[in-house]
Amino acid sequence: MTATSPTVAVAPRERIVSALRAAAKHGQPALVAFLTAGFPSRGKFREHLTAVASEADVVEIGVPFSDPMADGVTIQRSSEQALRAGVTLGWILDELGALPPLSTPLLLMSYMNPLLAYGLAALAERAVRVGVCGFIVPDLPFDESEDMRAALAPYGLALVQMVTPVTPPERLAKVAAASQGFVYAVTMTGTTGNSVAAPRDIAEYLERVRAAASVPVCAGFGIRAREQVEALRGMADGVIVGSALVEVLERGESPQQWLATLRPARR
Repeated sequence: MTATSPTVAVAPRERIVSALRAAAKHGQPALVAFLTAGFPSRGKFREHLTAVASEADVVEIGVPFSDPMADGVTIQRSSEQALRAGVTLGWILDELGALPPLSTPLLLMSYMNPLLAYGLAALAERAVRVGVCGFIVPDLPFDESEDMRAALAPYGLALVQMVTPVTPPERLAKVAAASQGFVYAVTMTGTTGNSVAAPRDIAEYLERVRAAASVPVCAGFGIRAREQVEALRGMADGVIVGSALVEVLERGESPQQWLATLRPARR
C-alpha cells in the first residue's frame, strides 16, 4: 500500500467501502487505525499520519476534546496533551490540506461540540477539499443526526454509525442499515482501551450487524494483538485499532511495523 493520490474519482464514502472490501478479499479483516491528532507531538502529526496510512486500510483521526466520554484513559490522556499543545479542528484541517493527497481513506472522529463550533456546512466543504472521507461522532444519536447528514450528503461524505452488543435488535437493524462507509460495531460495553475485545458470543452479534448493513462492518474497542484480529476473521470486514496504536506512537515506536504484526497470514 502506498500513500499516494487515488487515480479514480469516486464519492468519498465509497472510497471507504472500497478500501475495506479490497482488504477483505485477501481473507483477513481490514485494519482501521486511530491516532489522536497532534499526539504525542504536534510537530510530527503529518509524519505520524503518513506512516499510519502507509500500513492501515482506513485511518481515523481523533479530534481532541475535553470530555471524550466514550474513550478510555489512553485516548483521554492523548486528547488532553494535544489540547494543551493547541490542536484544534481548524488546525487539523489545515494540516491535512498541507499534505499530498493520501490513497488511504481518512475519517475524522470527533465529538459534536467542535463540529458545531466550526459550522457543519463549512466543515463539510472544507473536509472534502482536504481529503476527509467521512465522520464518526460518538455522542451524536442516530435520531438527532439529520442536520449532520444533510451537511455531509452534498459532498458524498460518510457518517459512520456505532452499535453495541446491547443495542436493541430493531434499533440495531435501523442504525446499521443507515450507516455509511462502514458500521462501527463496538465489541463490548464501556470505553475504549479495555483488554478483552472478542467475547465468545461476539459471532452472533456481528452476524446480526452484518445482516442489517449494506456496508462493511468493523469491530472495535480493545483490539491489541494478532490473535484478536485472527479471532474476528470471517466475523467482521475490518478491525479498529485505537488505544494500543496511540500507545505505540507515545513510546516512539514504528506504527507501520506494529500494525503489520496485527495482520494474520493471507489465505
